[in-house]
Amino acid sequence: MTSELNAFSMDFFQLDGKVAIVTGGNTGLGQGYAVALAKAGADLFIVTHGTNWDETHELIKQTGRRVEFFQADLTDRQALKEVVSQCLKAYGKIDILVNNAGTIRRSPIQEYKEEDWDAVIELNLNALYFLSQEVSKVMIEQQSGKIINVASMLSFQGGKFVPPYTASKHAVAGLTKAFANELAGYNIQINAIAPGYVETKNTAPIRADEKRNAEILSRIPAARWATPADLMGVVVFLSSQASDYMNGHILAVDGGWLAR
Repeated sequence: MTSELNAFSMDFFQLDGKVAIVTGGNTGLGQGYAVALAKAGADLFIVTHGTNWDETHELIKQTGRRVEFFQADLTDRQALKEVVSQCLKAYGKIDILVNNAGTIRRSPIQEYKEEDWDAVIELNLNALYFLSQEVSKVMIEQQSGKIINVASMLSFQGGKFVPPYTASKHAVAGLTKAFANELAGYNIQINAIAPGYVETKNTAPIRADEKRNAEILSRIPAARWATPADLMGVVVFLSSQASDYMNGHILAVDGGWLAR
Protein backbone atom coordinates (compact mmCIF):
# COMPACT_ATOMS: atom_id res chain seq x y z
CA MET A 1 0.00 0.00 0.00
CA THR A 2 2.80 2.42 0.87
CA SER A 3 4.42 1.93 -2.53
CA GLU A 4 1.08 2.59 -4.26
CA LEU A 5 0.61 5.82 -2.34
CA ASN A 6 4.13 6.92 -3.17
CA ALA A 7 3.48 6.21 -6.85
CA PHE A 8 0.84 8.92 -7.09
CA SER A 9 1.95 12.26 -8.51
CA MET A 10 0.43 15.31 -10.12
CA ASP A 11 1.62 13.85 -13.42
CA PHE A 12 -1.53 11.71 -13.22
CA PHE A 13 -3.42 14.78 -14.43
CA GLN A 14 -1.14 15.39 -17.43
CA LEU A 15 -2.27 14.48 -20.94
CA ASP A 16 1.05 14.73 -22.76
CA GLY A 17 0.99 12.64 -25.94
CA LYS A 18 -2.78 12.09 -25.83
CA VAL A 19 -5.15 12.76 -28.73
CA ALA A 20 -8.64 14.10 -28.01
CA ILE A 21 -11.69 14.47 -30.24
CA VAL A 22 -14.07 17.21 -29.08
CA THR A 23 -17.38 17.60 -30.89
CA GLY A 24 -18.84 21.09 -30.95
CA GLY A 25 -15.42 22.20 -29.77
CA ASN A 26 -15.40 25.61 -31.40
CA THR A 27 -17.71 27.59 -29.10
CA GLY A 28 -19.03 27.75 -25.56
CA LEU A 29 -18.43 24.77 -23.32
CA GLY A 30 -16.83 22.77 -26.14
CA GLN A 31 -14.24 25.45 -26.70
CA GLY A 32 -13.49 25.47 -22.98
CA TYR A 33 -13.09 21.68 -22.95
CA ALA A 34 -10.76 21.79 -25.96
CA VAL A 35 -8.54 24.51 -24.53
CA ALA A 36 -8.38 22.75 -21.15
CA LEU A 37 -7.26 19.50 -22.76
CA ALA A 38 -4.64 21.35 -24.79
CA LYS A 39 -3.34 23.11 -21.68
CA ALA A 40 -2.97 19.69 -20.05
CA GLY A 41 -0.87 18.48 -22.98
CA ALA A 42 -3.28 16.84 -25.44
CA ASP A 43 -3.44 17.37 -29.19
CA LEU A 44 -6.94 18.16 -30.49
CA PHE A 45 -9.21 17.03 -33.28
CA ILE A 46 -12.15 19.42 -33.15
CA VAL A 47 -15.37 18.58 -34.95
CA THR A 48 -17.58 21.55 -35.74
CA HIS A 49 -20.56 22.37 -37.92
CA GLY A 50 -19.17 25.77 -38.92
CA THR A 51 -15.88 26.92 -40.43
CA ASN A 52 -15.01 30.03 -38.42
CA TRP A 53 -12.50 28.54 -36.00
CA ASP A 54 -9.83 31.27 -35.90
CA GLU A 55 -10.36 32.08 -32.21
CA THR A 56 -10.20 28.47 -31.07
CA HIS A 57 -7.17 27.83 -33.26
CA GLU A 58 -5.33 30.76 -31.70
CA LEU A 59 -6.22 29.71 -28.15
CA ILE A 60 -4.86 26.21 -28.70
CA LYS A 61 -1.85 27.46 -30.64
CA GLN A 62 -0.89 29.46 -27.55
CA THR A 63 -0.64 26.21 -25.57
CA GLY A 64 1.90 24.80 -28.00
CA ARG A 65 -0.32 21.85 -28.89
CA ARG A 66 -1.43 20.71 -32.33
CA VAL A 67 -5.05 21.10 -33.44
CA GLU A 68 -6.94 19.85 -36.48
CA PHE A 69 -10.45 21.01 -37.40
CA PHE A 70 -13.01 18.89 -39.21
CA GLN A 71 -16.32 20.24 -40.48
CA ALA A 72 -19.10 17.68 -40.23
CA ASP A 73 -22.83 17.23 -39.79
CA LEU A 74 -22.92 14.81 -36.87
CA THR A 75 -26.44 13.72 -37.77
CA ASP A 76 -24.96 12.12 -40.90
CA ARG A 77 -23.93 8.56 -39.94
CA GLN A 78 -21.29 8.42 -42.68
CA ALA A 79 -19.80 11.67 -41.40
CA LEU A 80 -19.31 10.03 -38.00
CA LYS A 81 -17.19 7.33 -39.61
CA GLU A 82 -15.22 10.08 -41.36
CA VAL A 83 -14.54 11.78 -38.03
CA VAL A 84 -12.84 8.63 -36.79
CA SER A 85 -10.95 7.88 -39.98
CA GLN A 86 -9.71 11.45 -40.39
CA CYS A 87 -8.55 11.66 -36.78
CA LEU A 88 -6.66 8.39 -37.21
CA LYS A 89 -5.17 9.70 -40.44
CA ALA A 90 -3.98 12.86 -38.68
CA TYR A 91 -2.76 11.35 -35.40
CA GLY A 92 -2.80 7.56 -35.63
CA LYS A 93 -4.83 7.04 -32.46
CA ILE A 94 -7.74 8.32 -30.35
CA ASP A 95 -7.27 8.51 -26.58
CA ILE A 96 -10.16 10.76 -25.58
CA LEU A 97 -13.62 11.50 -26.98
CA VAL A 98 -15.65 14.39 -25.59
CA ASN A 99 -19.24 14.16 -26.87
CA ASN A 100 -20.11 17.81 -26.39
CA ALA A 101 -22.14 18.75 -29.49
CA GLY A 102 -25.81 19.31 -28.81
CA THR A 103 -28.82 21.49 -29.42
CA ILE A 104 -31.94 22.65 -27.62
CA ARG A 105 -35.28 23.92 -28.93
CA ARG A 106 -37.94 25.37 -26.65
CA SER A 107 -41.72 25.15 -26.98
CA PRO A 108 -44.69 24.11 -24.81
CA ILE A 109 -45.13 20.36 -25.03
CA GLN A 110 -48.54 20.55 -26.71
CA GLU A 111 -47.08 22.74 -29.46
CA TYR A 112 -43.78 20.93 -29.92
CA LYS A 113 -43.12 20.19 -33.59
CA GLU A 114 -42.16 16.74 -34.78
CA GLU A 115 -39.21 18.07 -36.76
CA ASP A 116 -37.85 19.82 -33.66
CA TRP A 117 -38.13 16.62 -31.64
CA ASP A 118 -36.27 14.71 -34.35
CA ALA A 119 -33.51 17.32 -34.68
CA VAL A 120 -32.74 17.35 -30.96
CA ILE A 121 -32.80 13.57 -30.55
CA GLU A 122 -30.69 13.03 -33.67
CA LEU A 123 -27.84 15.28 -32.50
CA ASN A 124 -27.98 14.94 -28.73
CA LEU A 125 -28.53 11.19 -28.58
CA ASN A 126 -28.07 9.34 -31.86
CA ALA A 127 -24.88 11.13 -32.90
CA LEU A 128 -23.38 10.56 -29.46
CA TYR A 129 -24.25 6.87 -29.55
CA PHE A 130 -22.95 6.13 -33.04
CA LEU A 131 -19.77 8.18 -32.67
CA SER A 132 -19.02 6.51 -29.33
CA GLN A 133 -19.61 3.14 -30.96
CA GLU A 134 -17.09 3.90 -33.73
CA VAL A 135 -14.49 5.36 -31.37
CA SER A 136 -14.85 2.46 -28.94
CA LYS A 137 -13.70 0.06 -31.66
CA VAL A 138 -10.42 1.97 -31.86
CA MET A 139 -10.08 2.13 -28.09
CA ILE A 140 -10.71 -1.62 -27.72
CA GLU A 141 -7.81 -2.29 -30.07
CA GLN A 142 -5.65 0.10 -28.04
CA GLN A 143 -6.88 -1.40 -24.76
CA SER A 144 -7.30 2.12 -23.39
CA GLY A 145 -9.41 5.22 -23.76
CA LYS A 146 -11.67 7.81 -22.17
CA ILE A 147 -15.14 8.75 -23.39
CA ILE A 148 -16.69 11.80 -21.75
CA ASN A 149 -20.32 12.57 -22.45
CA VAL A 150 -21.99 15.87 -21.70
CA ALA A 151 -25.14 15.33 -19.69
CA SER A 152 -27.20 18.06 -17.98
CA MET A 153 -29.23 19.00 -14.94
CA LEU A 154 -32.04 17.64 -17.12
CA SER A 155 -30.44 14.22 -16.86
CA PHE A 156 -31.89 14.33 -13.32
CA GLN A 157 -34.92 16.61 -13.66
CA GLY A 158 -37.76 17.21 -16.08
CA GLY A 159 -37.49 20.87 -16.96
CA LYS A 160 -40.13 22.78 -18.95
CA PHE A 161 -40.61 23.46 -22.66
CA VAL A 162 -37.71 21.14 -23.68
CA PRO A 163 -39.12 17.58 -23.82
CA PRO A 164 -36.67 16.12 -26.37
CA TYR A 165 -33.71 17.76 -24.66
CA THR A 166 -34.78 16.22 -21.34
CA ALA A 167 -35.33 12.83 -22.98
CA SER A 168 -31.95 12.96 -24.73
CA LYS A 169 -30.02 13.98 -21.62
CA HIS A 170 -31.65 11.26 -19.49
CA ALA A 171 -30.62 8.86 -22.24
CA VAL A 172 -27.06 10.20 -22.28
CA ALA A 173 -26.80 9.32 -18.59
CA GLY A 174 -28.10 5.83 -19.33
CA LEU A 175 -25.73 5.30 -22.25
CA THR A 176 -22.82 6.42 -20.11
CA LYS A 177 -23.57 3.57 -17.72
CA ALA A 178 -24.28 1.05 -20.49
CA PHE A 179 -21.00 1.76 -22.31
CA ALA A 180 -19.10 1.66 -19.02
CA ASN A 181 -20.49 -1.78 -18.19
CA GLU A 182 -19.39 -3.20 -21.54
CA LEU A 183 -16.05 -1.46 -22.01
CA ALA A 184 -14.51 -1.27 -18.53
CA GLY A 185 -12.80 -4.62 -19.10
CA TYR A 186 -10.87 -3.08 -22.01
CA ASN A 187 -9.39 -0.35 -19.79
CA ILE A 188 -11.83 2.20 -21.20
CA GLN A 189 -13.57 4.65 -18.87
CA ILE A 190 -16.85 6.30 -19.82
CA ASN A 191 -18.19 9.08 -17.61
CA ALA A 192 -20.35 12.16 -18.07
CA ILE A 193 -20.22 15.78 -17.01
CA ALA A 194 -23.55 17.30 -16.02
CA PRO A 195 -23.10 21.08 -16.17
CA GLY A 196 -25.37 23.35 -14.21
CA TYR A 197 -26.54 26.64 -15.66
CA VAL A 198 -23.71 28.01 -17.81
CA GLU A 199 -23.31 31.32 -19.61
CA THR A 200 -23.40 30.28 -23.28
CA LYS A 201 -25.26 31.30 -26.43
CA ASN A 202 -27.83 28.56 -25.75
CA THR A 203 -28.76 30.09 -22.39
CA ALA A 204 -28.78 33.72 -23.53
CA PRO A 205 -32.61 33.86 -23.88
CA ILE A 206 -33.07 32.59 -20.32
CA ARG A 207 -30.54 35.03 -18.87
CA ALA A 208 -32.28 37.85 -20.73
CA ASP A 209 -35.56 36.98 -19.00
CA GLU A 210 -35.20 38.86 -15.71
CA LYS A 211 -37.83 36.83 -13.87
CA ARG A 212 -36.50 33.46 -15.00
CA ASN A 213 -32.89 34.51 -14.38
CA ALA A 214 -33.76 35.56 -10.83
CA GLU A 215 -35.53 32.24 -10.21
CA ILE A 216 -32.47 30.30 -11.33
CA LEU A 217 -30.01 32.35 -9.30
CA SER A 218 -32.16 31.94 -6.19
CA ARG A 219 -31.82 28.16 -6.52
CA ILE A 220 -28.03 28.06 -7.02
CA PRO A 221 -26.12 28.10 -3.69
CA ALA A 222 -23.12 29.59 -5.50
CA ALA A 223 -25.42 32.51 -6.46
CA ARG A 224 -24.04 32.80 -9.99
CA TRP A 225 -24.14 31.16 -13.37
CA ALA A 226 -21.13 29.05 -14.32
CA THR A 227 -18.78 30.04 -17.10
CA PRO A 228 -17.05 27.56 -19.44
CA ALA A 229 -13.90 28.01 -17.34
CA ASP A 230 -15.68 26.37 -14.40
CA LEU A 231 -15.92 23.15 -16.41
CA MET A 232 -12.31 23.02 -17.61
CA GLY A 233 -10.82 21.21 -14.63
CA VAL A 234 -13.34 18.38 -14.62
CA VAL A 235 -12.80 17.47 -18.28
CA VAL A 236 -9.06 17.21 -17.65
CA PHE A 237 -9.67 15.00 -14.60
CA LEU A 238 -12.00 12.64 -16.48
CA SER A 239 -9.53 12.46 -19.38
CA SER A 240 -6.54 11.68 -17.20
CA GLN A 241 -4.95 8.79 -15.33
CA ALA A 242 -6.31 10.33 -12.13
CA SER A 243 -9.80 8.99 -13.00
CA ASP A 244 -8.79 5.49 -14.11
CA TYR A 245 -11.02 3.77 -11.52
CA MET A 246 -14.02 5.99 -12.20
CA ASN A 247 -16.55 4.54 -14.61
CA GLY A 248 -20.22 5.07 -15.46
CA HIS A 249 -20.50 8.17 -13.27
CA ILE A 250 -22.51 11.32 -13.97
CA LEU A 251 -20.55 14.16 -12.36
CA ALA A 252 -22.60 17.28 -11.65
CA VAL A 253 -20.77 20.62 -11.80
CA ASP A 254 -23.65 22.86 -10.82
CA GLY A 255 -22.77 25.33 -8.08
CA GLY A 256 -24.88 23.24 -5.72
CA TRP A 257 -28.08 23.24 -7.81
CA LEU A 258 -28.94 19.59 -7.18
CA ALA A 259 -28.18 19.94 -3.46
CA ARG A 260 -31.21 22.25 -3.20
